[in-house]
Amino acid sequence: MHRRSLLAAPLTLSPWALAPLGLAAPALAQGDYPNRPVRVVVPWPPGGSTDVLARLLSEQLSQRLGQNFVLENRPGAGGNIGMEAIAKSAPDGYTMGPATIANLSIAQFLYSHLAFDPEKDFSVVSMHWELPNVLVAPAQFTPPNTMAEFIAWAKARPKGITYGSPGIGTTAHLSGSLFCNRQGIDGEHVPFRGAAQIVPAMLSGDLTCALDNLASYIPIIAEGRLKAYAVTSPARWPTLPDIPVMAEAGVPDFTLTSWCAWVMPAGVPRPIVDKLNAAMQAVAADPAVQQRFLRTGAKCVWSTPEEAVRYAAAQRVFLREVVRISGAKAD
Repeated sequence: MHRRSLLAAPLTLSPWALAPLGLAAPALAQGDYPNRPVRVVVPWPPGGSTDVLARLLSEQLSQRLGQNFVLENRPGAGGNIGMEAIAKSAPDGYTMGPATIANLSIAQFLYSHLAFDPEKDFSVVSMHWELPNVLVAPAQFTPPNTMAEFIAWAKARPKGITYGSPGIGTTAHLSGSLFCNRQGIDGEHVPFRGAAQIVPAMLSGDLTCALDNLASYIPIIAEGRLKAYAVTSPARWPTLPDIPVMAEAGVPDFTLTSWCAWVMPAGVPRPIVDKLNAAMQAVAADPAVQQRFLRTGAKCVWSTPEEAVRYAAAQRVFLREVVRISGAKAD
C-alpha cells in the first residue's frame, strides 16, 4: 500500500465501526458473578491518566456489580509488565485492567519480543476512554498564532524545531514525527519522562513544542502560557471548544487519539464479558460520570467487544507505518 494513501486514511473512535484481539469463547457463567473482589491490574504508575481513569471506572463497576474492584499498579517496560500479568492470569473474570493504544496497537512494532500477544492473549470487554493530543508551544517564544503561521515559521527555522514526548513510541512521539513528516518540517524528537518535564522545557525556551495528550496541558493553555494550535480528535473537544481540530486548522487527515480498552485474559467465559460490558455501557451513559471523565481531560466511551477488537486491529495497520516513519525502537 502506498504510504501516503495509508496515512491519509482518518481513523476515528466515533461511531464505533470496526473483530478480534481474542474474543472470549462462549461458556456458561456463574449467575452470581462477581462473588468476590476483582483484581484490576494497571500497567502504569499511580497518578497518571490511565491510573486515574481506571480508578474512576473501577469505582463505578464496584457500585454497579456489588464487589470491590481492587487496583494493583504494575508499571514498567512501557506497560508490558502489567499486560503480561493480565494475560497470564486465570481466565475466570477476576483479573482485568486497562490496555491502552500503546499496549494493544503499538508495542509489537517497538519491541523485538513481547511476553504476550496483543491480538490473541486478551478477552476485550469494551473501549474505556479516549483523549486527543494537542499541538502546543510556549507563547513567550512562539510568534505564530495560527497553524498555517506555525508551519511556515517552523519550516523557516534554520535548525528546525524540537518536539517533546513522554517517551519513545508514545502517541506524542508518533504524532510529532508524523506531523513533521507530513509538513516537511525538520523536527527533532526529545523524549522526557512526562509532561511535568516537557512543560518547563517549553516555558524556558529549551523545547519548541509538543503534540502530547491534551489532559496534561489544559491548565497551562487556560493560563495563556501555552498556545494551542489544534487537537487531533475528529471533533472539537467539549471543554475547549475554541481550539480547532487538525483539519479545521489546515492539516487534513490527521486523527490520532490516545485510547484505552478494558481487557481480561483470553478464554474468559463470554457471559462474564457480556455482564461487564453491560455495566460499562451503563457507566458511559451516566452524564455525571461523563463530566468526571471530562474534568480529567478524557471521554468515557463504550463499545461492543467486537467493535473494540476491530478498532485496535485497524489502528495497528495505521500505527505500524507511523512507527516505521518515526524510526522508534524501544529495545
